[in-house]
Amino acid sequence: MARSNRIVVPEARMALNQMKAEIASELGLTNYESIDKGNLSSRQNGYVGGYMTKRLVESAQRTLAGK
Repeated sequence: MARSNRIVVPEARMALNQMKAEIASELGLTNYESIDKGNLSSRQNGYVGGYMTKRLVESAQRTLAGK
């Protein structure tokens, strides 16, 4: 199965990048936007993506629940 990082709603790109930076900062990865991601461990990069997914799912669930 091929995976794609294509953003379905291009207008959301800036918000997603901001979320990524906030999460990285919370995880102690300062200046995440300018860091060479190849110098980070898979675990560090995975945490950022995992927490982004968790927050997006929580947000969608709240929206669907009407809260």
